[in-house]
Amino acid sequence: MTDTPPAQQAPRETPLRAVHEALGANLVDFAGWLMPLRYGSETAEHTAVRERAGLFDLSHMGEISVTGPQAAALLDHALVGHMSAVREGRARYTMICDAAGGVLDDLIVYRLGETEYLVVANAANADVVHAALVERAAGFDATVTDRSAEFALIALQGPKAVEILAPHTDATLDEIKYYAGYRQQVAGRPVMLARTGYTGEDGFEVFCAPADAEHIWSALLAAGEQHGLVPAGLSARDTLRLEAGMPLYGNELSREVTPFEAGLGRVVKFDKEGDFVGRDALLARSKEGPRQRLVGLVARGRRVPRHGYPVLVDGAPAGEVTSGAPSPTLGKPIAMAYVPADAPPDAEYAVDVRGRAEPADRVDLPFYQRAK
Repeated sequence: MTDTPPAQQAPRETPLRAVHEALGANLVDFAGWLMPLRYGSETAEHTAVRERAGLFDLSHMGEISVTGPQAAALLDHALVGHMSAVREGRARYTMICDAAGGVLDDLIVYRLGETEYLVVANAANADVVHAALVERAAGFDATVTDRSAEFALIALQGPKAVEILAPHTDATLDEIKYYAGYRQQVAGRPVMLARTGYTGEDGFEVFCAPADAEHIWSALLAAGEQHGLVPAGLSARDTLRLEAGMPLYGNELSREVTPFEAGLGRVVKFDKEGDFVGRDALLARSKEGPRQRLVGLVARGRRVPRHGYPVLVDGAPAGEVTSGAPSPTLGKPIAMAYVPADAPPDAEYAVDVRGRAEPADRVDLPFYQRAK
């Protein structure tokens, strides 16, 4: 007699599932959500975002509100960043760490009011972040609420984003700075409009009610047709963020690394008032220096370094690829990888691609940076 395996839970659907199916998307299970991987050519979608614009469904992300008289103090304690210093209408990239300094997730935190914040977490970590914030809220006059079900999230990214969005909002887009977010209207519906993204391009993220998602998506897609806007899936989003040197949780970030290994020690603010979770461990790591370093690799050949492939330094195994893919912008395979902190930049680097050492050049991150 054998045990019957538990039934696999069906992935959750975003409010735009029917839209994606009508557009011919290849839908896959990602972090427990049914998400569009691509609509056609992922390279074409990637190139559209770099040269024109792309439209993404990011409704799988987690949204957690932190409100109350001590909301700022709670976030200063719970996160590594100085959240009380963020002005209303602005946002901050930060991280939540455990007591040992390991990264539980990287976050964007928006300050919507004097006592109101919105914490946006990665889909796979939303429950972990919510639970950690609830636990860390003990003793603070603040309320932590998982509001993920109240939001859909649509991202409009690319150099044509302003032209596409402008006819559908009364917001003065030129006055919305990078990493800012305000309550506005888009296509006649109330939203939180943010100038943020995960592609390395200018663009906006539109937080709306799930019931309004299809209306807003359709309005933006129609407005963008003359500008070359295309719907874009997870594959393009991954190569875009890789070129921009942006970390992905589970690849570059995990509980096994601190922000300093990832080259993001700048987000840790030791000068804020009071203690914060992980402070002692992070302070020690900042003084010792990171044990490993996140670097960029550009392959000299055509074989693609993938996640988990060994990195060779002067012929010896000395690291591991965290993310790798062909780069449509560079026309070469690229990768991010962890190597020992003392590995010389001018050493001979290679990646073991299925048993064969493929030479690569170590470069500074990011691989791509848009002209400002």
